[in-house]
Amino acid sequence: MLDASMAIAWIFAAERKPAPREVLRTVVAEGATVPSIWHLEVANALLSAVRRGRCEEAYAERCFERLSRLRIAVDSETCTRAWAETSGMARKYDLTAYDAAYLELATRLGQPLASCDAALIRAAKRSAVKVLGG
Repeated sequence: MLDASMAIAWIFAAERKPAPREVLRTVVAEGATVPSIWHLEVANALLSAVRRGRCEEAYAERCFERLSRLRIAVDSETCTRAWAETSGMARKYDLTAYDAAYLELATRLGQPLASCDAALIRAAKRSAVKVLGG
């Protein structure tokens, strides 16, 4: 289970740390599962980075191309669980619905969650989900 914050940590040198590099190696070797919002969140982060002058548009395009080569499986149930399980987790752990989608998926699949997001990591630990990178 891979969240957008981990993918962004791979992209920007200032955010590169040993744990995200290890997670990237695992994703390259084994693939990962993401909720259906993952691509939009990563795209938004890269587009925002271009708008703020953090990177050039050409760099963002190269990042999209590289990320598209990873074996990323998109969960087909994210939307159908949004108003019940995911919203419930968002309330219980004081998360955004977006972050709760990652937690719901990790919980449902019984997979560890790779994240750099502090609130999501805290919630995962409270719900007994193993965290990678946090």
